[in-house]
Amino acid sequence: MTLKRTNYWVLQFAFIFLEGCAQNAVPPTEEVPLTPPVGNVDLIVAQQAPPENQLLDIAVNVFDVALKKDETLEFGEWIFSEIRANETHYLPYTLRETLLRSNQWGAVRVLPESDPSVDLQVKAKVMTSNGKRILVHVVAIDSSGRVWLDQEYLDLASEIDFPNRTRYTAGQPFESDEFVEPFQDVYNEINNSLVNFRSTLTEQELVDLKRVSEMVYASDLAPESFDRNLVKTESNLLTVVSLPAEDDPMLRRVKEMRTRHHLFIDTVDDYYGSLYENMRPSYAVWRKYSFDQINEALKAAESQYDFENYGRSGGYLTLTQRYDRYRWSKVFELEYRDISASFNNEVGPAILELNERVHGLSGTMEEQYIQWTRILRQLFSLEAQVPE
Repeated sequence: MTLKRTNYWVLQFAFIFLEGCAQNAVPPTEEVPLTPPVGNVDLIVAQQAPPENQLLDIAVNVFDVALKKDETLEFGEWIFSEIRANETHYLPYTLRETLLRSNQWGAVRVLPESDPSVDLQVKAKVMTSNGKRILVHVVAIDSSGRVWLDQEYLDLASEIDFPNRTRYTAGQPFESDEFVEPFQDVYNEINNSLVNFRSTLTEQELVDLKRVSEMVYASDLAPESFDRNLVKTESNLLTVVSLPAEDDPMLRRVKEMRTRHHLFIDTVDDYYGSLYENMRPSYAVWRKYSFDQINEALKAAESQYDFENYGRSGGYLTLTQRYDRYRWSKVFELEYRDISASFNNEVGPAILELNERVHGLSGTMEEQYIQWTRILRQLFSLEAQVPE
């Protein structure tokens, strides 16, 4: 028996074994989401700016990431962990841009930590994020402690959500004005949910919320002086029981400090904006490649069960066709890892720039923010000791 004929019978035996396994298995399908997708969502845009008391200042915190318990950092997996870390800076700025585009809110900033000077804090945890889907758990709480949102949002992408061209050159650069976020519907839905909840509050509740925000910041600067101005209601919400006089020197210092603080967090937000712009082209390419890789993996898995196309002859051609599909799926996977690593290398300098010194501070942006709030408290304490 020749070597060629031996190989033929080995392949025949392998085919029979694989066919038996396939007949007893369930063909793979895409994961059915527990959370319903948001679908096509139009952003609720205010044609005219809302009244002053509705223009709430919002802090969108850097997102958190939910890692699966069984997730292990096997060879190459650090690449995708790094991408997830970079996403936590990119995704909140996408939400920030959407909130501003709605013309429904006051100042909207991306910040590394919860901020006591704003009216509404928006936090999110990324449950799933790839080129095919994004699932985020969003929690929004105002300065009084009232919960506006606490729910998951899912959006699914299709081929038409991605640009036709993902190779950008000097002659054909990435056009940010023309780029449409593949998962824009999920951000539109979050904004619309916030707008709808705000509509349930009375004008007086919104006025009171602004007052609570001012006193919360004052209490954060000098708790010994302003804690007594706030109490919790039976609903466990903060409310203002008394306000200092408008000409109160301590209150005037608080307002001055709040103005300085807002200038600082405007700078922080600008840095996140620069990072966002730097990441957009490479992140767009990575997500499109992720989308293609997921589809290719599904096709490769489904081909194991596709007897209608390959027939049941058990021949050499059947096995080689399946092997070719498997081989190309592995090549695609390796290319996917390469482009993921390239994405991290592209945004690396932008991350470093984000963490460089701001206003003489050092460390990561989170550390700089903490340093700044500590400095403000010390400065307020020193100025309070200076006689008028």
